[in-house]
Formats: sequence, C-alpha cells, structure tokens
Amino acid sequence: MSYESIATTLERGETVIIDGGTGTELERRGASMNPEAWCGAATLDNEALLEAIHRDYIAAGAKIITANTYASSRIMLGSAGLSDHFNALNRTAVQVAHRARAESGATDVAVAGSLSHMVPLIPGSGYNDHSRIPPAARQLEAFTELAMLHADEGCDMILLEMMFHPDRMPHALDAAEASGLPYWVGLAARETADGELVSFTDEADIPLAELMTIVADYSPSACGIMHTPSNSVSAGLDIIGQHFDGPLTAYPDSGYFAMPEWRFENIIEPSELHDFAVEWKSKGAQVLGGCCGLSPAHIEALAPLG
Repeated sequence: MSYESIATTLERGETVIIDGGTGTELERRGASMNPEAWCGAATLDNEALLEAIHRDYIAAGAKIITANTYASSRIMLGSAGLSDHFNALNRTAVQVAHRARAESGATDVAVAGSLSHMVPLIPGSGYNDHSRIPPAARQLEAFTELAMLHADEGCDMILLEMMFHPDRMPHALDAAEASGLPYWVGLAARETADGELVSFTDEADIPLAELMTIVADYSPSACGIMHTPSNSVSAGLDIIGQHFDGPLTAYPDSGYFAMPEWRFENIIEPSELHDFAVEWKSKGAQVLGGCCGLSPAHIEALAPLG
C-alpha cells in the first residue's frame, strides 16, 4: 500500500492497522539487546529473525510495518561504539522490511522508518542519562541523518515515535519535515499520582496539551498516542483531538523497560487490547496497533477493526 493509498483510506474515515513492537519482539524471540543501544544494534546479527517478525505482522493484518531503526541514530550507536555501523545497520533494517513485504506478496503494505529522539539511558533503568545528552545541534544533525536515510532507502513514511521531551521534539520534527516523506507523530505519556496525563519524561509533570503546542508548528499527516498503557490511551486521544484535526493514532505498550531489556510482565491479553481499541475507535482513532511488549497475536486481535 503506497502512502497515497493509506491517506485515501484515512480520508474515507476508515481504519488502518499498524504493527506491534519490533525491538521488543526481537528480544522476545531471543535476539541480544545492546547495553547502550538496545535493539538498535540487533539488525545485522538477526536479519532472518527480523524479516520473520515483519512477515508475521503482515500475516496478522498489519498494513504498516516499522523498520528496526528506533534506537539506531548515530547518537545511540555512538554511545555503544558502533557509529561506524550506522549505514549498514539502518540501511539493512529498511531493506529487510522491504524484503519481508516482497516475500509476503503484500503490495498493500507500507514500510515506515522509525525515528525517535532517544538518547543514552542509565543502565538498568528507563531514565535518560543527563550527563550524556548531546547538544541541540548534534541532535538535529543525527535525527536528520536518519530521516534522510529513510527517504533514500525508499520508506513510504516516517513514524516519529515516543515523542515526549519538549527540548528534543522540535529536532525530530525538523528532521522528519526535511526528509520530504509523510510523517506521523506518536506522543508518549504517563499518569501522575492524581490521574493527570502528562509527558512521559520524568523531569517534570508536563501536561500533554503542552506537547501539542509544539506539534502545532509542524504539518504531520497524523498524530496520536503510543508507548502508553492501554488504560490511559482514551484520555490521551481526548487531549490530542482537541489540538489536532487530522487522523488520530493509538498504539500502546505493555510491560516496562529496564535498559537494555523489556520486561514482559503483566502483558495485556489480545482480547483485552481489542476491547480497548473498540473504545479508541469510537473516539476517532483511525490507526490502531501496538508498541513495546505487544506481538503479532495482539495485531491479529485488532485486525477485524480495520
């Protein structure tokens, strides 16, 4: 499915099913995670496994598959001593997704390049290592480099994933716009003790609406909430829908992260995810899928809603 076809589907008010976690699915199936770059370094040693994951998502009903490039900017690879592997890792990741689509005979599936504003994390946690956050100019350079690689390798679109930090978001958005590809924005959120939905960052309780003031300066083709527990997604859609009049996306996570591993604990059942998604669809979400911790079984449960 070319991006034009996806856009047409959304313009008709219909639903598009996206895939689930890529990095976490690699881990779940036995791939080693890098202590500095998480799944970003896994592609070259696991091409066949990665292709199988993409093909399984296609078989489950996904119309968009996501290249394994979430954690492979030169910032993340550099922290792992793998900066020289930037081109090999990222180009191979996109090529594997293209190959999976071709081998599946699924001409109606789009390949999305994943682009995050991920920076080095404190080992054993999900928190940023503030001593190793690069300056703004370096962030913009690294994010733009990856975005342009996505365009060069023929991605149909870019997914800006886990956008949550107000200082880093503009650099990722600038990079996506520079690529010339259609791009979607996925915000990540958490609930405060009193139930307010705020940015995922642990630095301050930043209302989700404040992140949307940043998005308002750009032109994404869709926007929504991701990498957020399923029971918080509806509230996120309400907030985002007040500030964005395009298609809304919803793809939650399940479990939690302790660098460099995803902890597959209390993973939501596929049937329960389906029930949540029925509610999200009633709130206007047109793109449904999963993020970290969610598998092809979860996408298969969502497929009837597409």
